[in-house]
Amino acid sequence: MRYPKLFVLRHGETEWNAAGRFQGALNSPLTETGKGQAQRQAELLSGIDLTGVNVCVSPQLRAIETAVLAVGPHVSHMRTDDRLREIEVGDWTGAVKADLKIEPGPVTEDVPDGALGLYAYAPGGEGFAALRARCTAFLDDLTGPTVCVTHGITSRMLRTVAMGRPTATLADLPGGQGVIHIVENGSHTSLGT
Repeated sequence: MRYPKLFVLRHGETEWNAAGRFQGALNSPLTETGKGQAQRQAELLSGIDLTGVNVCVSPQLRAIETAVLAVGPHVSHMRTDDRLREIEVGDWTGAVKADLKIEPGPVTEDVPDGALGLYAYAPGGEGFAALRARCTAFLDDLTGPTVCVTHGITSRMLRTVAMGRPTATLADLPGGQGVIHIVENGSHTSLGT
């Protein structure tokens, strides 16, 4: 299935990102660096005509704060969508990633957004299959080009689904904060990298 053009933004750095903590459903405020990353996204968006583009935001405060700074100057309205929230990490919510007792291996290999494989194994967590299902449901409901302000793992899953790729390729996509990822007709580009 072809999806409308997507502009995907991850929230700016939070205090818990800086401390290496899993946030999941919890929240911590943006750091000054995170606010600067959101302002950088606002600069990048200033070169894009957002007339008629939908703006959907995770209801989690760190995403809303980023959306206000990054997208707010360019649009008259935004709406939240629960399907854009971050992957639930169950028992690991609030845990420091470095403190987890996990055997080294493919699950613990780092990419720019951390050890992505850990999110599939969080005790009591959502897991990748459920995350993929909700991201697919979100994308299936889109009626036109959309800006999505979301989270690191959810961002990767949205882009993976929109490009028709398997979940196992999440780590192949670029991540990071302060950038904008664009998916159109199954192709991916990034601004601000």
